[in-house]
This record gives sequence, C-alpha cells and structure tokens, in this order.
Amino acid sequence: MALQTSLPTITVDEHFVSVFSEEVYPRHVRGGMVLTDRIEAQNLRLRESAPGYQTDWHVAGDPTLIIIQQGVLRITLQSGSYRDFSQGQAFIARDYVPDDIAFDPEIHGHTAEVVGDKALSAIHVKLASS
Repeated sequence: MALQTSLPTITVDEHFVSVFSEEVYPRHVRGGMVLTDRIEAQNLRLRESAPGYQTDWHVAGDPTLIIIQQGVLRITLQSGSYRDFSQGQAFIARDYVPDDIAFDPEIHGHTAEVVGDKALSAIHVKLASS
C-alpha cells in the first residue's frame, strides 16, 4: 500500500522569487504504521514570538520545517499572496538566493508575522540540504 502526503513549502521559481508549492512525500505501511522515508535533519530550535512580531523580507537559506504549536504565523510573498499557519500545521521554508545573486528585498523572499492576540510557539527543524 503506497500513499503520499504533502507539506506546504516556500520555494523559488526560475528567477529566485519565492513561491508557495507543495512538497510530496511517499508513505509506506510498516508494521501497522504509515511512514515516509527518513527525512534527514541537522538540529531543532524552539521558537516563541509575541503577537505583532514581524520580519523584514528574507529567505530561509537553509531548508527548515516549521511546526506551529500555538498562535498563527502569516507568511507573505512578494506577490502579495499569503498563507496563515496555525496550531498543528507545518510547512517547509526552503527559499533561497544563490551566492552569485545579491538579495533584493524588492524581489526576493517572504515575510513572517504573528497575527492575532496569541503568542507564537513553534518548532524549527533545520533539514539537511537536498
């Protein structure tokens, strides 16, 4: 029995402009569990941000899985599109700009902002570069 699951992902298009996509992971039944193959990770951090917290335009650089424990995190792209992630949801941020291209906050990246009146608690898992 082969299944698949997907996670919302921030990646880049051919011009290194950040875009939303879905990353698909095949799943397999193993001993009564349905699991993906191993996804290599390097470390994890626990994050807290107050209501109203907002970043400047930036890219993830290193691919990072973000799991929301409490609060709502809004990710906004240069196009103006955004997605809100709340308790129990996860996404991967893997947008970047190559070393030979200068980061331009008018073109590249995304912002992150805590919306609502609850503080954000999240787990950041730095994934191994693929």
